[in-house]
Amino acid sequence: MKRIFYFCLLLILSANVVAQSKQITIYVPFSAGGSVDIIARIMGTQISQKMGIPVLVDNKVGAGGNIATALVAQAKPNGLTLLAHHQGITYSNALSDNLSFNAQKDFAPIATVGVTPNVLLIPASLKFKNLQEFVEFAKANPGKLNYGSAGIGSNGHLAMELFQSAAGIKLTHVPYKGMPQAINDLAGGQIQAVLTTIPAALPFIQGGSVRALGTSGQKRSSVLPDIPTIQEAGIKNFYYEPWYGFFAPAGTPEADLDKLSAIIVESSSSPEISKKFTMDGIDVKPLGRQKFTPLFIADIKKWGDVIKGLGLKGSD
Repeated sequence: MKRIFYFCLLLILSANVVAQSKQITIYVPFSAGGSVDIIARIMGTQISQKMGIPVLVDNKVGAGGNIATALVAQAKPNGLTLLAHHQGITYSNALSDNLSFNAQKDFAPIATVGVTPNVLLIPASLKFKNLQEFVEFAKANPGKLNYGSAGIGSNGHLAMELFQSAAGIKLTHVPYKGMPQAINDLAGGQIQAVLTTIPAALPFIQGGSVRALGTSGQKRSSVLPDIPTIQEAGIKNFYYEPWYGFFAPAGTPEADLDKLSAIIVESSSSPEISKKFTMDGIDVKPLGRQKFTPLFIADIKKWGDVIKGLGLKGSD
């Protein structure tokens, strides 16, 4: 009986050691402090608490987010390696023919937590008081106004191209190495417009160096309630509300995907987490994997068509 007891005890201890050795790693393709990083860290804490294992958030920055994305695509599909990303993953392959991954084939969508409407900014020193005045001037002076983005094929570039098409105007694109530099130059008056995420814009709006002309969502932002949507301001067919979500390598067991999806959706919907996201300018709209997957596939096609139509290619 003693042998059986010690044998059972050994099995229990071994199981505990195996459980404790497990760790989930969430790779973030962008720098610490950005929206994707904030979401990954908040959700990482929730996943760790609810699954009872450590969660590490690892920022692998570079190549427009493709370094971390490729790393996760090639990872073992065991439910322990995840990717936090935004809508940009859906047009990575359309921008480059030389990537080591295929977004649609190599990833299993898990869940989204929400969306971040963008905001159209101009320097506070410009005379335009509203979007209508800005558009009227741009129509009368094609190419005279410059807009900045984080580079060719970046969110700010593609979204602004869509905006120009919807508004019937032509601006001159000035690509930067990152959006912070573009916004700084905007505040200083070196360029005349950017379309960027609300969290990135808030300090400049509150500081008075830039003026917000409109937000890109279907409804007004809860953190910028006095700013009309771009649709309200007269551009009826423009809407841009990029999502933030989590992915696992393709082939990850369905049970693992379902469990992670349920945790992310439930946690995002809680009052405590929703409040944190809202304070960072993120509108909480969680989607589980059953709804996220068709959205992901549809966006790959949508943005692929947009990029092809614009004749764009990013730098490999």
